[in-house]
Amino acid sequence: GQINGTTGYEEAAAQGLIAGVNAAHSSMGKEPFILSRSEAYIGVLIDDLVMKGVREPYRMLTSRAEYRLLLRMDNADLRLTEKGYQIGLISPGRYENFCRKRDAIARTIEELKKRQIVPGDRVDAVLAEMGSAPIRHSVSLAELLRRPDITYKKLQKLADLPDLAPEVREQVEIQIKYEGYIAKQEEQVKRFRRLEKRLLPGDTDYEQIPGLSREGREKLSLLRPRSVGQASRISGITPADISVLLVYLEKRRREGAGTDG
Repeated sequence: GQINGTTGYEEAAAQGLIAGVNAAHSSMGKEPFILSRSEAYIGVLIDDLVMKGVREPYRMLTSRAEYRLLLRMDNADLRLTEKGYQIGLISPGRYENFCRKRDAIARTIEELKKRQIVPGDRVDAVLAEMGSAPIRHSVSLAELLRRPDITYKKLQKLADLPDLAPEVREQVEIQIKYEGYIAKQEEQVKRFRRLEKRLLPGDTDYEQIPGLSREGREKLSLLRPRSVGQASRISGITPADISVLLVYLEKRRREGAGTDG
């Protein structure tokens, strides 16, 4: 960790884990294992070290992540267990337990969105007992659960719902209550991934691309980002530089298509 400019046991452990995985991948001729900034704080840490460099000892603070709403402590297993299993770090037994939890969460959310509850004296009385406002028209159980004063356990007083394991119940409540905010951030991730997919050829001569700023040329030539997305996170690279890179890639794509033809 200190060699790369970080301080702290967790930062060092994170780098050691990824280094070990990729050493194994390299020996087997596999592609490097890379976690993105939207998948894990490890992804944020490594991307910052590679693309931004360090001027002082680096600590992994949550404020460094632009997708903090997705990188929550409660959903770490949902984000990373599948990936861990694919590279051999998760045992089959643990993976089966994870799949059961993931499926139970998805199944419950789907059920709550489908099931409707209609206004009535009994419903209003139960809601009043919970300190919640009465309903004026038919609503789904998911809509009720979005209310700050309603929990899954309270919903069970209104509808015949199965008991859930605490970790499943927690995820159901979080994903329904904050669905709008989570969806908005996931849309941001999709836009970011489109830039990540725009790969910059390894032989790109940034000195020969007209329109790039002087600092942009220097940083791009030094750091050699793999994609436009990576380039956009380099300190000193402006939105205008990114636009120039996109135009350059499109021109190169057309020239390649013309040559093929």
